[in-house]
Amino acid sequence: MTQGLLLLGASGLAREVLAAGIAGVTGILDDDGATHGTEIAGVPVIGPIALAAQRDEQLLVTIGPGASRRAVVSRLADAGVADDRYGVFVARSARIGRSSDLGAGSILLDCTVVTADARVGCHVVVMPNCTITHDDVLDDFSTLAAGVALGGGVHVGEAAYIGMNASVRQGLTVGAGSTVGMGAAVLADVPQDQTWAGVPARALGRST
Repeated sequence: MTQGLLLLGASGLAREVLAAGIAGVTGILDDDGATHGTEIAGVPVIGPIALAAQRDEQLLVTIGPGASRRAVVSRLADAGVADDRYGVFVARSARIGRSSDLGAGSILLDCTVVTADARVGCHVVVMPNCTITHDDVLDDFSTLAAGVALGGGVHVGEAAYIGMNASVRQGLTVGAGSTVGMGAAVLADVPQDQTWAGVPARALGRST
């Protein structure tokens, strides 16, 4: 990231990334005008997200909800921002297996472990202390909250969210747009756009 980096979103996730030691951040962009002229961890908030299309730095979307990250990336693509503008951040304490792949724009925070032949898509956020094991697939814009553990061969769909300290048994699918509650034990496939919670996890209804 020799040309610098802009964070998109003056959020708690931005503070997490800065605290994890990311280098070369030149500024933060956010559409909330009240944040302009303020600082997060000494980094200035310099304007709205649309400004990214007019600058040269690499970009990292530091917005928590996956659907919101997707909307920002889509809006910037319409403004001519190409996929190669997005960086990747892996905290120094994270461990990534040599046979695993990370997509553009993804963020893996402290003490995350990714083992063998896993595929982490684009603009995925993995919070601290997560375990992603062999052959797992995390589709674009998905989010793992702190402490999530995925068994081997788990497929997490686009913009799905798995809550803090939840576990997913090997070989299962969490459908696109779905939410798994904190501490849940997922023992069956979670359909698309549903909310599941509990031990064992059960359907609560459709995700909003």
